[in-house]
Amino acid sequence: MQKCIHCLITGAMLFANISGARPAPPSGPEGSVSFSGAWALYPLVVKWAEEYRKLYPETRIDIGAGGAGKGMADCLAGIVDIGMVSRDIYPAEKQQGAWWVSVARDAVVPTVSASNPFLPSLLEKGITRESFIRIWITGEITLWSELAEGSPRAAIHVYTRSDACGAAEMWAKYLGGNQEDLLDIGVYGDPGLAEAVRKDALGIGYNNINYAYDARTRMPVKGIWIPPIDLNGNGRVDPDEDFYGTRDQIVQAIGAGRYPSPPARDLYFVSRGKPPREPVIRFIRWVLTRGQEYVPEAGYIPLPADKLKEGLRLLEE
Repeated sequence: MQKCIHCLITGAMLFANISGARPAPPSGPEGSVSFSGAWALYPLVVKWAEEYRKLYPETRIDIGAGGAGKGMADCLAGIVDIGMVSRDIYPAEKQQGAWWVSVARDAVVPTVSASNPFLPSLLEKGITRESFIRIWITGEITLWSELAEGSPRAAIHVYTRSDACGAAEMWAKYLGGNQEDLLDIGVYGDPGLAEAVRKDALGIGYNNINYAYDARTRMPVKGIWIPPIDLNGNGRVDPDEDFYGTRDQIVQAIGAGRYPSPPARDLYFVSRGKPPREPVIRFIRWVLTRGQEYVPEAGYIPLPADKLKEGLRLLEE
């Protein structure tokens, strides 16, 4: 079978068909595996699918991105084999039979436009968690001059996600709330939110790290910058808080526990009950073993050995 990767971007969904065809009922050991869900996991699962099909070229792998909420709903409804989920599993989802394993780790970071006139001051001072709360949750901070040195009349344009997603849930959890608590302008999807902030010199938003950093250059996406979090609240970015310049730096900080969790978090494969089909089980087993070697290359943080071992135990029960 000729390998092809087809990506179709519509207003509501990004879809990748690794096989070039809709999944057919599994036949023997080949079969198919289908995914839906978190933008956070999408680039990594595409990479995994590419590498996996070098070993099993007859396996059909379909991947659709539409947010963690969609992935959870689709897998619980039996529409896909695996939901890609980038937030905690809710009690109600567990009651509906959600089964899950951790497969990697990443984080959500704040973003501003590289054209922001307050950027030099922000990079020097950082932004505290308390200030983020007053921007996104309470709405008390409305001017950039309340955060940095500059024009007192420049209003902050606050962006958030309009789709049910792990990025918004994890950012809100870091701020002590839920996605529904986040203000202000809702934008669909990780790419959409990054683009909205890039175009708005006075905008602020948040993104999964693989949409805030360029996969090729490992630098922030052109037109975007990541303002440092002033973790100790002393009004300046100390050397041990300054790790946002490249994707490698932020990944290392997340892995070392220097970036807060949340918004750092585990990423999950979820299904309705333990996956019953061998092609799905085989793919997950490969992800938890050999597939982990591609995690750093794709800009994610590998899981510790004990968590991988636990995932394999759940898979083999």
